[in-house]
Amino acid sequence: MTTIQIIDGRAESDQDREFLPGMGRTWLLPLYDLFTRFARVRPLHERTVELAGIQPGQTVLDVGCGTANLSFAVLRAVPGAVVTGHDPDAGALRLAARKAGRRGVRLSLVQGYADRLLPDDGSVDHIVSSLALHHVDDTGREGFGREAYRVLKPGGRVTLVDFGAPDHGHGHGAHGKQHGHKGHEGHRHRGMNAYTERNLDNGIVTILTDAGFTDAREIDHIDHRFGPITIVQATR
Repeated sequence: MTTIQIIDGRAESDQDREFLPGMGRTWLLPLYDLFTRFARVRPLHERTVELAGIQPGQTVLDVGCGTANLSFAVLRAVPGAVVTGHDPDAGALRLAARKAGRRGVRLSLVQGYADRLLPDDGSVDHIVSSLALHHVDDTGREGFGREAYRVLKPGGRVTLVDFGAPDHGHGHGAHGKQHGHKGHEGHRHRGMNAYTERNLDNGIVTILTDAGFTDAREIDHIDHRFGPITIVQATR
């Protein structure tokens, strides 16, 4: 079995910093992969990788990787990609390391936060992220946008999949399709809560645009069983 090392990329000031775990509670972590299978998250990962357009030999940073399911989707589709998973949850990273070891795949893992990414300026070809950004507070989200812009190479691409919708009141996706969203400002979308609602009204697009990306846009929209899903992409 391949041994996968986990690098502690946290700043000293981040050692005791709080974060929202993938299942909302740390003790639920052992159920995470079972839940994602039940929730049919794998097709979302596969669609994200397809739209990212990753090529063999390119470097990929999976931000908020959790147990690395999106990272493994990248490696299945592009075995020659150089993938690093990045997450603040040490327990999730240990699970990811064990899974990578059993699969015998090459995967780097870094413990750290979305607004303090480890790579050098202009060193990454792709940033991907799945159902993670809604776990990050407003300051961290803004910081993530700036960090994504910093670490990507010119021409590098960020592709994010998360709960969200292009607008709160109209319920139309990027291609003008009706997705059955509630049409009144006072009502939440199905599956939405105080965390996920920050992604509504093009919330993710706004984060990237404010960070300096000039072409941030929703490129796909999926009516998932747990709520509307948006896939957003931008190029450095």
